Amino acid sequence: MPIPGNMLSAATESMDPTFTGWRVRLNCTLLSGTGGRNGSKSLSVKSVAAGETQAETVTGYPVTAGQTYQVFADASSSTEAERIGLEWLDATYTPVGAVLWSMTTASASSSWHRVGVAGVAPAGAVRVRIVLSATPAGAAVSHYWENVYLGAPIRTTGNLFSFATETPEIDTTAWTAGTNTTVGRLAPMVAWPVDWYWAGAHVLTVTATGSGTASAASVENPAVTEGVEYLGYAYLAPPTTGSTAWIELRFYNAASSLVSTVRSTLAPASTGYHRQRVSAVAPVGAVTCRLAAGMDSATAAQVLRVEQAVVTAAPAMQAGSVLPYADASFEGGVAGWTKTTGIATTARSTPWGAVALDGSYSLTVSSSTATASTIRSTKFPLPSGTGGLGFRLQFGESVTAGGWTVTRGIRWYDAADTDLGLTTTSAAAVPGPGWWLLSTDQTAPASATQAAVELTLTATATSSVVNLDRVALWQALPLITAVPQAATASVTVTLRELDIGDLIRVYRVTADGARTLVRGPSGLLDGTVAVTSDLMVLEDAEAPLLAPVYYRVECVDPVTGGTATRLSGTVTVPHADINLAWLKDPSAPQRNTIVMVKSAPNWQRPVERGVFRIAGRKNPVVLSDVMGGLEGDLVVWTRSDDERKALHTLLGSGRTLLWQAAPGMGVDDMYVSVGQPTEARVGGPAMEPWREWTLPLTEVDMPTTVGVNGSAGRTWQDILTEFATWGDLLGTFATWEDVFLDRRG
Repeated sequence: MPIPGNMLSAATESMDPTFTGWRVRLNCTLLSGTGGRNGSKSLSVKSVAAGETQAETVTGYPVTAGQTYQVFADASSSTEAERIGLEWLDATYTPVGAVLWSMTTASASSSWHRVGVAGVAPAGAVRVRIVLSATPAGAAVSHYWENVYLGAPIRTTGNLFSFATETPEIDTTAWTAGTNTTVGRLAPMVAWPVDWYWAGAHVLTVTATGSGTASAASVENPAVTEGVEYLGYAYLAPPTTGSTAWIELRFYNAASSLVSTVRSTLAPASTGYHRQRVSAVAPVGAVTCRLAAGMDSATAAQVLRVEQAVVTAAPAMQAGSVLPYADASFEGGVAGWTKTTGIATTARSTPWGAVALDGSYSLTVSSSTATASTIRSTKFPLPSGTGGLGFRLQFGESVTAGGWTVTRGIRWYDAADTDLGLTTTSAAAVPGPGWWLLSTDQTAPASATQAAVELTLTATATSSVVNLDRVALWQALPLITAVPQAATASVTVTLRELDIGDLIRVYRVTADGARTLVRGPSGLLDGTVAVTSDLMVLEDAEAPLLAPVYYRVECVDPVTGGTATRLSGTVTVPHADINLAWLKDPSAPQRNTIVMVKSAPNWQRPVERGVFRIAGRKNPVVLSDVMGGLEGDLVVWTRSDDERKALHTLLGSGRTLLWQAAPGMGVDDMYVSVGQPTEARVGGPAMEPWREWTLPLTEVDMPTTVGVNGSAGRTWQDILTEFATWGDLLGTFATWEDVFLDRRG
C-alpha cells in the first residue's frame, strides 16, 4: 500500500514492478531484487568495486525553501551499514550545499530496518533528490532497499509536540539533558513494521556520565488545560532488563514553576523498544507540560534509548466513559483502585506486554485462598443530568491461575459524597481461557452525580490470579441514531459500542425497501471495511430530499461470519424551496452547493446503431446497442458571488456529481458528469451578481470506490503545533480546503 503523502510514485517507493525512478550515482549497478515487504520486489544496489556505492532518484522533487522534509527507507544487508541523504538542488539541478546525510546505521543487518533523516530545505533549493549510500568491502556486494518515503514529516496526529521533539530525525536540540546526563542520537538497526511510519531511523540517547539518575526532558512546553487528562508515551529501550527506566509527565504554572510530576516506570521484558505510557489530569494552575524520560541507579556510560515522544489528550476507553485512562488501563500502576474487603492483593502486571488487553499492562488480582475479595475504583463524576438514567459497565478479564467468580457492580454517590448504595449483578463464573469482555447495565439513582466501579472477586481455588483491563463506565445511549441536517441536506448517522475489528456494512433504506450502500472514508461501506473505533459518525450527504429513509447496519465477525444488525429510526432530509436543487460531490461534501433551477434538461438518450437498407426491401435491417443514459442541459442561476465561486469550485474537479431536486419535479436523484459549462450574465448593471449557467449533464453510475475526504483526525491543535505563525501556514496551504485535508503545496 502506498505510504500516505509520499511524493514518490508507487513504483519508486516500492520497487514494484521494477525500480522505476532510480539510477546509478556511484560505483554500482542496479538490479531488481526480491524479498520486499512493500510489494514483493526490492532495489539491489550491487557494487562494481570496493568502496562507497550510491544510487539516486532520477527526478528532483519540488520543495519550498524553509520547509522541513523527511526521507526514510527500509534497508537490508548482512555485511555493511548504510545511510540515506537529501541532496538539495536549485532550478538548474545544481546542488545547494552538501548532501544532508543521516547517521550511518550502527551495524549491518539482513533484516529490513529503517534508515532516515529530516531537515529544512535551504535558501535557493527548489528541488531535492534522494541518495542511498553504503560502503562494501569488495566488488559484487548487493545492498537492498525498499519502502522509500519523501515528503512532509510524518508525525502523530494530535501530538502536542512538534516533529522535532517527537523524533530526533533532524537533531537533538528539542531535548535538554538533566544532571549526570548527556543527550545524543544513534541510528541503531531497528526492524519497525513496514507500515509503521511514526518511528524513524534515529533514536534519542540518554547517557549517564556517572552513577545515579540520568534523564532528559523536552524543551517544548505545549499548553494544557487544567482538569483535562493527558497521555504521554514514548518507546524506551533500557540498557539492561534490570534497569529502572521511566517516563514522566510534568506540569508547570504560568511562572514556569513545576506544579506536579507523574511517573510511569517501565517493567522491561528485554532491552528492546517498549512503548511506555503515563497519564494524568492537568492539576489546578497548570498551563504547560513537558515529557521526560530517564533511568534511576544507572552506572556510568549506560544508555537509555528513546523514540516517538508524544503527549496528547488521553483517549476514552469507550466513548463517553467516565473513568480516566489511568484507572481504566493501569499503564502506570493501580491508580485509584483499592481493596475494600478480603485478602487478595492488587498490583500492576509485569513484565511489560505479558498480560494486557489495552496498552502493555493490566491489574493483577491474586488470592492465596479460596475466598472473596472486593476491589473498588475511586469515584468519578457522572455527566450532568444523568441521575436516574441507565449506565453500562464493561471490563476485560483474564484468568491466569485457578478460577474465579465475579459480581459486577456500580456504587453511586450524590454531590455531597453520600453513599447511595451498590447495584450489582449476581455472581457468575469468569470464563476462560484468554480475555473476555464482561458487562452489566445498571440504573443510576435519581440524585446520583458520582459513581465507582466495584467488583467482588471470589477465588474458587487457592493461588488464583485474575487480570483486569480496559475498564469503562458510560451512559447507555442508543446504539444507532440518525439525525437530518437541513443546512447541508444530509443525515448524521452515529454508531456506538462497535466491536473493533468487525467488518461493517451500512445501507440507506427507502420506503419501497430499496437498499443503497452508504459511503465512508475509503469508499462504500460494503462489508470490506474494518471497524477501528467503538464510535463511528457518518455524514450521509447522498440521502434523498423529502423522502423518508432509515439505516440498516450489519457488523460481521471476520472469524465466525456472524452478523449483528442495527436499525435506525426513520428520518427525512428537509428541503424548503422546490425551485432550488443541490449539486454534490460525493467525495468532497464540503464543496456541495445549492443552486436555483431555471429549466430542467430536455433529455436525450444516445444510442449506437447501424441502419442497413437492403435492395428490394421496404424496411431496413437495424443493428442497435442498448440506449445510453440521459443527456441534456441543466440551466441554473447563482444568486451571489459566493454561490458563483462555490459552483466554480465544485465543477473544477471534474469529478462525478450528484444532482438532487425536490420530489415531484419530474427528476430522480442522478449521478452526472458535467461537460463544458457556460456562465452568462443575466443583464442589468455590471455589479449584478446573478449568473445563468448552462451545465451539459451526462448520466453516469454511482461511484463505488470513491471515499468521503476529511481531516483524518487532525484538529486545530495539529495546526498550532506544526506552524508557529499564520505566515508559515499560508506558505504551505493555498486554500482552507487544503488546510482541512492536509494537502500541502
